[in-house]
Amino acid sequence: MSNTTKTVAVAGGSLKVRTGGGDGGTALVFTHYWGGSAATWDEVVRHLPPEQATVRYDQRGWGASRELPGPYHLGRLADDLLRVVQECVAGPFVLVGHSMGGKVAQLVAARRPSGLAGLVLVAPAPPLPAAAVTEEYRQGLSHAYDSPETVGQALDHVLTAVALPRRTRDAVVRDSLAASGDARTQWPLHGIAEDITAQARRIEAPVAVLAGEHDRVEPPRVLRECLLPCVPHATMTVVPGAGHLLPLEAPEAVADTLLRFLATVTVRA
Repeated sequence: MSNTTKTVAVAGGSLKVRTGGGDGGTALVFTHYWGGSAATWDEVVRHLPPEQATVRYDQRGWGASRELPGPYHLGRLADDLLRVVQECVAGPFVLVGHSMGGKVAQLVAARRPSGLAGLVLVAPAPPLPAAAVTEEYRQGLSHAYDSPETVGQALDHVLTAVALPRRTRDAVVRDSLAASGDARTQWPLHGIAEDITAQARRIEAPVAVLAGEHDRVEPPRVLRECLLPCVPHATMTVVPGAGHLLPLEAPEAVADTLLRFLATVTVRA
């Protein structure tokens, strides 16, 4: 199956969903970080076998989904993700969520949808907010994407530990600015501080966590303290030298993790 775009009806409008790969096997369903887009996963997908089924889309309020109305809270984003799965995946699937997308994926996995084979959390926001997520921190974070200059500062001083190619960096800046106002602030002011530990404890599917060694947003220490105890069967791997934007800084490592995880859940199934 070649790459195609499918329109999926959701509350208030529709999402344009990119699908690729083959029809068989376990599909990978990707959700991007706050400031990202479906394209955040491009390099990861390029490192996967061409027959691997993939599903990607811009989350509500971002990129091609910018005009979708709010609310943009985690529950609504989880509803959207579940609709995408229902409309675009015929068989088993693995949710792959990065940062904010990882928290959204946890909520969906907690609902135990039919066909869920596993969950790969890439530099995820943990279900239990870290102590560092104070009101002052959240107010400051809400202005990280105010302009190209502030996005550049976030990239240089917070989001990455590896220099991105110029083309990739330019795309990240564009993506970070391509949001509705409410979607841009919903995550830092509310979503990042939402405690979803009760839901995370309901996750029964296998869970793999991938962390960047030098991640300043969700350091491995925070994930050990605020995620692993909430999902006791989850396992974590640390990518040496990488920061928070693992799909862009270390796409081959992310792809390798996905392939190893797929092999495990396929055998288990």
